[in-house]
Amino acid sequence: MKELLVIRHAKSSWANIGQNDFDRALNERGIKDAPEMAHRVKKRGVDIDLFLSSPAQRALTTATFFAKEFHQKESDIQQVPSLYNAPPAAFYAALEKIDPSIKTAAIFAHNPGITEFIQELETAEIDNMPTCGVFGIRLHTKDWSKIRSCKKEFWFFDSPKLG
Repeated sequence: MKELLVIRHAKSSWANIGQNDFDRALNERGIKDAPEMAHRVKKRGVDIDLFLSSPAQRALTTATFFAKEFHQKESDIQQVPSLYNAPPAAFYAALEKIDPSIKTAAIFAHNPGITEFIQELETAEIDNMPTCGVFGIRLHTKDWSKIRSCKKEFWFFDSPKLG
């Protein structure tokens, strides 16, 4: 059994007009929500073995808050460039490469791709993944390369609005 956390980046800022989308930082709400959500995930007894993130600032910063809560360093986060504004196929491609020794992985990315990916997993109805939302799924497989075909089981969903 494998466990996957799909996490949308926390709320980001649009304050700097003309700023490159890739470089947008978290806003005040995002800076509050990310560590709170990381703490809530840890309180569930989850132990994250691997952190994969889009290299965009808002996703990587969110992943960093989670890594800190799980006593990992920012340098432990694997940046996956293909996760920036990724379609579902990019999520599958990144996850299929995970070493089978990893039990629980967390992947940090963006909408609309993150919502589309969750919908393709077909375990729960999520119309729009909220910022800093966490979608947990259990995969009935011993090998991440089987993610497309294995049985999937909804585990949990949480977001700042639910707290």
